[in-house]
Amino acid sequence: MPVLLVIPARYASGRFPGKALAELRGVTGEPRSLIRRTWEAAQQVKSVDRIVVATDDIRIKDTAEEFGAEVIMTSSSCLNGTERCAEALNHFDGFDVVVNLQGDAPLTPPWFIDDVVAAMQNQNIDMATPVLRCDAAALNGFQEDRENGRVGGTTVVFDTSGKALYFSKEVLPYTGRRFEPHEDVPVFHHIGVYAYRASALRQYPDWNEGKLEHWEGLEQLRFMENNVPVQCVEVDAKGRAFWELNNPIDIARIEKILSDQGMA
Repeated sequence: MPVLLVIPARYASGRFPGKALAELRGVTGEPRSLIRRTWEAAQQVKSVDRIVVATDDIRIKDTAEEFGAEVIMTSSSCLNGTERCAEALNHFDGFDVVVNLQGDAPLTPPWFIDDVVAAMQNQNIDMATPVLRCDAAALNGFQEDRENGRVGGTTVVFDTSGKALYFSKEVLPYTGRRFEPHEDVPVFHHIGVYAYRASALRQYPDWNEGKLEHWEGLEQLRFMENNVPVQCVEVDAKGRAFWELNNPIDIARIEKILSDQGMA
């Protein structure tokens, strides 16, 4: 099952322009761009056969090529990372599965991606994505973001077979309270990774942007609005902290995690 991993990256992020080139420092204090750190995370994944950065911006292209990444230039008309992955796929033949590792997730543990790729061995699954049960600290971070008007991480609810029921930038399900560190939290953080069957990914750009996708700003909802189930794969962080770079304030959070984990 040949697997292509695509890192879609754009410069004109609505919430954080130039985010892909934002510099992050780890334990050594050496600044490395967000796109480089995400590419380095991708290098640790065992289950993929080729890794490419897909962008529409020459600044990102030049930066990525400087640190050794393969780059595919894509259209500036792509509405989201999934459309960019679909366009990148047009440059390749022979891949059964495409993984979308979004360019703002450098802390993604490699086994998250390996677990999702493993799920795609089931030929009845057209799309899969990892989900991580929140601990109290992560949930409190989500709630604080929302209380302060920041769009933070995404949550997901799913059925007993793991099929997604809904994704939202609000905190779902509603709990109405904070949780203590010892409590079992009923909220799942959606990790910004997707694995698509190549045939399903090729259909995506032909569908119109869905209403739910538009209002939530979540590309995966287009699959659900077109009756393509999204399989949620619960993953284990194994003690590693995880956070995405959604807003400038997240730089300090991620740099602290990099330092705490001894990452350069």
